[in-house]
Amino acid sequence: MRPDPAAPPVRMCCAPTMDLNPTPALPPPDRRGAFFLLFCCLLAVGAGNTMLTAAVLPPLTRELGLPDWTAGAIFSLSAAVWVVTAPFWGARSNLWGRRRVTAIGMVGFAVSMLLFGLTSVLALLGWISGWLLIFCLLLASRTMFGIFGSATNPAAQAYVADRTDREERTEHIATLTSGFTLGQIAGPAAAAVLITVGTLASPTVGLVAPVFVITVIAFLIAGLVAFRLPENRKPVSDAGLARAGVRGLWRDRRIFPFLLYAVGLSLVTGVLSQTFPFAIMDRLGVSGAASAQYTGPAMTLGAMASLIAQLVLIPRLKLPVRSLMVAGAFLLCGASLTMVWAGDFAIFAFGQILFGLGQGLARPGFSAGASLAAEPEVQGDVAGLVTAANGMGFVVSPLFGLWMYENVDDAAPFAFCTIVLLMMAAYAWRTARPLSAAPVERTGSDDRPPPASPD
Repeated sequence: MRPDPAAPPVRMCCAPTMDLNPTPALPPPDRRGAFFLLFCCLLAVGAGNTMLTAAVLPPLTRELGLPDWTAGAIFSLSAAVWVVTAPFWGARSNLWGRRRVTAIGMVGFAVSMLLFGLTSVLALLGWISGWLLIFCLLLASRTMFGIFGSATNPAAQAYVADRTDREERTEHIATLTSGFTLGQIAGPAAAAVLITVGTLASPTVGLVAPVFVITVIAFLIAGLVAFRLPENRKPVSDAGLARAGVRGLWRDRRIFPFLLYAVGLSLVTGVLSQTFPFAIMDRLGVSGAASAQYTGPAMTLGAMASLIAQLVLIPRLKLPVRSLMVAGAFLLCGASLTMVWAGDFAIFAFGQILFGLGQGLARPGFSAGASLAAEPEVQGDVAGLVTAANGMGFVVSPLFGLWMYENVDDAAPFAFCTIVLLMMAAYAWRTARPLSAAPVERTGSDDRPPPASPD
């Protein structure tokens, strides 16, 4: 008897199966709106981070009498926690859904900023005294961001990967990461305005006005994500196929070069971003809130350059990820060399333009490369690893940044970055080639299929 053609197919294997593309396609307007909301998430996180790094924390530590090294140490511990928790949240997004994990990250970020701002205000008003106590409280509030705030980035990247094919993924990930990069570079510009307005209202606590503004924005975005972000992807209900081979996924030869490059980029970014405000203050002879009037405009130019790279150059040129990584490293190398001899505002601004262009090309390059090398059902895990690698360099960047700046020479951190970036460019040229993701056949070992031809 012939089988009924309308009958559902019979599975010949009792092993658990998984659809390799489980996400129903969203209509273009819904997809654009969803991607824009995630762009805003990363924009807020990036802006909040560099508001603290470049515009608030350096003058705040000097106002409170804290040693300069504490500014870097606060971010180092947060980065160390971020490295540990980001892969966890990326994996949770496979199980719980991208929307839920993204919202958790935004709420954690908002609470962290709120606690940081309240601690700063109490210290500036003299209600908390003793530099060690103030340092520990600021450290604890920032560590909360490392624990919970690290959920946003991997969940957002995995959300985009779920809903894009290979041909368009680099462009969409570039657009998404441009939100974080724009926030990282433009945050101090917004902080400069907010500090000026806040100082007019309250000279004592005006320096931390940006912290409270970004807190309100983060809470609002978290609410929009929780109630408005479309989530059609069915979360994985058990470990199953997606969990069988992700232990040791970072060692996968298709993915590892992009992760190592990301670690190097995060180290260089941490050194440059942490030492730039101190170089501005010392070489231009400004201090306190006045320094934000220089760091803000310079980083605004960098933000514009980053946007041009990610929203104009990448979609038009359609360069392969390896070329993006090599070109980004060379542009960042130029930024580092510029900072070695920078002595006036124009040179500082030019260095930030090169910095923005380099970040705008390099970050989407390794992010898209790692995503393209991974199977669909482990996109959350890979996004978590990429996010962890993005924070790993910040763990040790104060040693190569602020410590070298204070104890070796004010040009030493920038010379160090130049050497690292040249090595990164050579490494990317030799090894960072996105290899096509093969169908998943996991046995629990770390064996991987042989490399496919480069895209």
